[in-house]
Amino acid sequence: MTNNAYDPATYEPLTFHDAAERFRTGEDTPSDYLERCLATIEDREPIVQAFAHLSPVLARESAAASTARWAAGTPRSPIDGMPIGIKDLLETKDMPTEFGCEAWRGNFPNRDNAAVWALRQAGAVILGKTVTAELGGSHPGPTTNPFDPTRSPGGSSSGSAAAVAARMLPAAIGSQVGGSIIRPAAWCGNVALKPSQGGINRGERQATSMSTHGVHAGCIEDMWQVAVEIVKRAGGDRGWPGIQGPESTPAPRRPARLIVLETEGWADLDDASKQGLAGLLDQLRVRGVETTTRRDSRLVDSLECAIGDAGRVCNSITNWENRWATRNLVDQHPDGVSERAKAALAHAESMSVDDYRAALLARDLAQQAHRAVAASADAIITLSCPGPAHTWLGDQPGEPLAPLPTGSPVFNYPSSMLFAPAVTMPLMSVGGMPVGVQVFGQQGQDAAMTSIARWMLDSVSPVVC
Repeated sequence: MTNNAYDPATYEPLTFHDAAERFRTGEDTPSDYLERCLATIEDREPIVQAFAHLSPVLARESAAASTARWAAGTPRSPIDGMPIGIKDLLETKDMPTEFGCEAWRGNFPNRDNAAVWALRQAGAVILGKTVTAELGGSHPGPTTNPFDPTRSPGGSSSGSAAAVAARMLPAAIGSQVGGSIIRPAAWCGNVALKPSQGGINRGERQATSMSTHGVHAGCIEDMWQVAVEIVKRAGGDRGWPGIQGPESTPAPRRPARLIVLETEGWADLDDASKQGLAGLLDQLRVRGVETTTRRDSRLVDSLECAIGDAGRVCNSITNWENRWATRNLVDQHPDGVSERAKAALAHAESMSVDDYRAALLARDLAQQAHRAVAASADAIITLSCPGPAHTWLGDQPGEPLAPLPTGSPVFNYPSSMLFAPAVTMPLMSVGGMPVGVQVFGQQGQDAAMTSIARWMLDSVSPVVC
């Protein structure tokens, strides 16, 4: 039974952009805002367990400095004073960075990731490190879904998604290789941006070719502003221009046509989620948005075929690229790494160089197929997750590993392998649990996807099944 059944019509996320307006007039202050967040954390954290580390003393100091800047009329940015959580894969100079992994317990690098540095420069209040699945993989941490503690929050950005959904924070930083931003946001009822590849500077986290940093938030305005403030200061990854777009949230824009993508997850999707998506698409059509599927277009069908094996391709690429770091970690700390991570390592070590090259070729061909549909529609729309969050699937001693305990990224692999910007929206509720819907576009269209998502959030009624 759910403790806090999700109803998108009544759920009120925590937001910051509107509070910032009150900071200007003195009706509110960043210090008071932070105290409200801390009170919510005290109330909900014992069950949700979103944080790996909290730093309330330093956060209060940062909030006090922000309060003084707002009072003087000199805030550093629109997010000055915003409490933010940082996924515990990103280094922070004043808190441990333990990667959700026992082998890294006590690791304290004493330096900031590029995105964390940029957030501090913008005046944001770094309140804590949010729980990640081990090493950003699929071995879960302790975090529970804020709407039902018997269910998964998704992963690997488990704590970031749950902290925002539980109204502990207005925003948090996550990361994605396969589905680690979009799926947990979808299962927790957040908006989130998985940017174009290279869109936000990953700093030291450059090991894998599909990894991106992104933003979980309670509203689209906070999501965009956090992303932009990072990129204004730290840019994108090396060799990439970074997110480009306006300094404030892009205006809503109705798409003329959307491609409805099924992906390899459609065959196993529950009927209620299919019906919910159908109802959402009906609303879009009533509002003048055309839709097209693989049955209407040979180019769309070619794209569906090209991403039909996306899960295997993405996992092969990522496992291979993580191979040496994981091997060294296992050799140094054989009891500090989960059997699930060791299984991914075994898969990588069974691969040949030609296997990796074949996976890269498959990704390249999928990206070609994606570019081929660019003129056919303004964006692609699909589910952000395979239905509502499942109940916990724990590993049992002596038994085979439980399948995907943090949830399947089957609806997220396509945007990751296509290097495409994706925005998920909390537009469905199935059985009292959030189910997200995402739009994604061509590389570099982060602002355009945010515009379309903003229009949908303003114009479409959430579907309850």
